[in-house]
Amino acid sequence: MTKGITRERIVTAALELLDEKGMDALTVRALAARLDVRAPALYWHVRNKQELLDEIATEVMRRVATTLAAIPPGADWRDDLAAYAHVLRSEYLLHRDGARIFSGTRITDPAVVHMKEPWFERWLAFGWKPADADDAVDVVTAFVVGFVIEEQERRQAAETDPTRFSVAEREAWLGEGASLVKEAAHVYDEGDQRFERHLGIVLDGLAARLGR
Repeated sequence: MTKGITRERIVTAALELLDEKGMDALTVRALAARLDVRAPALYWHVRNKQELLDEIATEVMRRVATTLAAIPPGADWRDDLAAYAHVLRSEYLLHRDGARIFSGTRITDPAVVHMKEPWFERWLAFGWKPADADDAVDVVTAFVVGFVIEEQERRQAAETDPTRFSVAEREAWLGEGASLVKEAAHVYDEGDQRFERHLGIVLDGLAARLGR
């Protein structure tokens, strides 16, 4: 094992590389070069890119868990899930491709998964079953991941081509008709406002589904 190379150092360097060059450039070889070691030295800690992504996602979720632990419990499950969604989105947005790195990853630290236990205990008092609680967390997580992936991709694309999402150009491209589609495009919003509205739809759906 190369002296001084720890899993913590690897994850820190990987996040720096991610922020600078994006997920596609994040490889074990590029990371080894950044740490000034040979790639085989990293295999003591991460055997491939997928394991590297697992460790990055785990660190991100560890930070989410730490932030949530400092927030007082909500009045009900809706408050808890809303807080989780806000913290998760904020953490993803701190890093380039922050949401993309989470897709398909596996948490490697049991303590991170344990963070759900107090939630489940509270939510069972509202008549939920453990499977209901797990579904609710998964649904909100999937929503946030998808929302932020689209949010970050649109932002990066617009930086390259400011006219890419032009409403006027889209209307010209659509031609005659589609008046309702065009009207909707004029009230399209992004960022916090859109996130809050969509999150509300998700939480309303969970409430309707679970009868709570």
